[in-house]
Amino acid sequence: MSKILVAQHNHKSCIKQALNSAETICKQKKLRLTPIRKRIFELIWSNHKAVGAYDLLESLHLEDPKAKPVTIYRALDFLLAAGLIHKIKSLNAFIGCLRPEISHNAMLLICNVCQQTDEVEAQNIYQNICQIAENNAFLPQNISLELHGVCNSCHQIQEIDLNNLS
Repeated sequence: MSKILVAQHNHKSCIKQALNSAETICKQKKLRLTPIRKRIFELIWSNHKAVGAYDLLESLHLEDPKAKPVTIYRALDFLLAAGLIHKIKSLNAFIGCLRPEISHNAMLLICNVCQQTDEVEAQNIYQNICQIAENNAFLPQNISLELHGVCNSCHQIQEIDLNNLS
């Protein structure tokens, strides 16, 4: 029987670093990270899984029962425009950006089993897509790269489950 090695992740440190980065970026860009925008950002960063707007509203209702969907959508629009989060279009959900301090082209890897979402650099892929578009006299206006599959942890668990069946 195989053992699963799980890397320890200090998520409190992760959230703190993301929040510090967001505050710095907003100061540099002269943007207001209001308390509600900050709270929505924290809720998005509460784990590394995609979260939908209504899930955010439900979480916010625990703190402010009067919160409205428009509050969430305005905060999400701000966070997207500031480059602090990514929208996962296929899920109509959001995830925190791992590198908001630099302009970059990311690809999102989304596990269909645990919903964990990872962001990876994909500059070469974007360049190839743009070259193909240019070769076909097409001007891309929006490129979104999302891969759905099974993450390594879930794959290992599935292998262990299959081994236990034998």
